Amino acid sequence: MANKVEPAAGWPKIKGEYLVGDPKSCVVVATLGSHLDEKKLIEAGAGMAGICKTENIGIEKMVANIVANPNVRFLILCGAEVTGHLTGDAIIKLHKNGIKNNRIVEAKGAIPYIENLPAEAIERFRKQVEIVEMIGVEDLSAITAKVKECISKDPGAFPEPPMVVEIKEEKKEEIAEGEIYPVPGEIANIESWVRDIEGKIKEVALLNKFSAGVYAGRFQGFWIGLTLAMIVFGVLMWRVGI
Repeated sequence: MANKVEPAAGWPKIKGEYLVGDPKSCVVVATLGSHLDEKKLIEAGAGMAGICKTENIGIEKMVANIVANPNVRFLILCGAEVTGHLTGDAIIKLHKNGIKNNRIVEAKGAIPYIENLPAEAIERFRKQVEIVEMIGVEDLSAITAKVKECISKDPGAFPEPPMVVEIKEEKKEEIAEGEIYPVPGEIANIESWVRDIEGKIKEVALLNKFSAGVYAGRFQGFWIGLTLAMIVFGVLMWRVGI
């Protein structure tokens, strides 16, 4: 029998769009951008199942709930990836690489910035759970089978007490597909893009100036050449006495 412990009082600590099952289950299911039948996933044995749409506040809430419950040892990522945000990719990269300057290392999404989780919570998440990657899978039978498989491999509770993390509720998590809400880290990113664009504009402007100079040079060269030719022709005519 796998060793079980009590999660943090009042678990899950952070609100979200999910259903809660047995708090001593070893499995949590994130359906990313897909609204699947979470009830069936709970019935299959998941301790929590629900969507996770954003690669910043959404991930922060999910991680906070996981580290508050040492019994959770597997995180199944399934359902459709969220266009633009690529939340599933961000979760995998967070687990694999951690963060640098608040940004999830190598994450491909639009705004993969983690600002409300302490470094200890991120490291705890990386150590506590194993990621089960099923991104793109919406087949409930396949997902529930994976839930049961994880339960059969339950290693028992993580050998550290629950970690309670508070998440600010300032940012809006529920978004329309492709909609973006700027955060400080993103603003820095946008500024970098703007500088790149300005550099490209300057390059184009210099090219246009060069082209205009070449054209002007050709035009002036034509008239200079024509003038010299007329002078030479006049000198020759004068010498022959015409």
